Amino acid sequence: MGKRTPLKTMLILTMLLLSACAPSAKPAAGNIQVVATTSILADIVSQVGGDLVSVDSLVPAGVNEHEYQPSPRDIAAVSDAALVFQVGLGLEQFMETIINNAAGEVNIITVSEGITAMELEGGQEHEEETGDGQHEHTTDPHVWLDPSNVMVWTENITNALSAIDPANSGVYKENSEAYIAELKALDAWIIEETARVPQDARMIVTDHMLFGYFAAKYNFTVVGAIIPSYSSLAEPSAQELASLEDSIRHYNVRVILVGNTVNPALASRIAKDTGIELIQFYTGSLSAPDGPASTYLNYMRYNVSTIVNALTGE
Repeated sequence: MGKRTPLKTMLILTMLLLSACAPSAKPAAGNIQVVATTSILADIVSQVGGDLVSVDSLVPAGVNEHEYQPSPRDIAAVSDAALVFQVGLGLEQFMETIINNAAGEVNIITVSEGITAMELEGGQEHEEETGDGQHEHTTDPHVWLDPSNVMVWTENITNALSAIDPANSGVYKENSEAYIAELKALDAWIIEETARVPQDARMIVTDHMLFGYFAAKYNFTVVGAIIPSYSSLAEPSAQELASLEDSIRHYNVRVILVGNTVNPALASRIAKDTGIELIQFYTGSLSAPDGPASTYLNYMRYNVSTIVNALTGE
């Protein structure tokens, strides 16, 4: 996992103090304590685990997962967890810091295992530089925008929980089957809803490149993105922005979709220049519990309704 530096040692000490001094947050006896990296993933783990599992999400709802920086409390939570569920595919770059500073081994389950990931066009190397000098994988990690991929997540979560708690494997399997049935119903509903969008209106521009799986599944075309990267941290060039504006006009794109956790300023400028509408939707995070996207199922229904209504003018 790599050697710990003095700075990392200080983080560990802080983590231990938090663990010792904070009020007990351990689940009730018999519950398995696990961590999920995002609020979306935490919801799906909860659907499978039910009352047998206590799930803690690292990235809070409403926070951009590409910008998130872990705290000592996150390191403590990961250190105490029986399992840590991550999306993988290069999404959670912050996990390296957590793993390097965690006490003991971290049992990580990558829920996207088995999913065929999309790559940037042109066959580039697996890393590109973002605006802050960091590097990111050119594999698209936004697999959850296709419910079929979340079915794979659900099966991987079920297998992981059953492996550490075989006595309750039947419960996990039953919960999994029920949830997959809901995901299949969601998929059928999305097909029905998106069928309302005329073929010439199925042109999409987003704030960064995150719509590929949804577009491929439901027959949309991604004309481009404000930030031509799978991370919202990258910075577009003036030439790229000018080219995007030309494409928006050429393909008669009707809206720009902007995630609720990113700064919309650049997208607003492009929308103003091209005379089209800016639409906000949920991307890497659920809403607050009392919001319209408090679960993955609600998140997808809200997003699809928002997109379809914008593209049909309803």
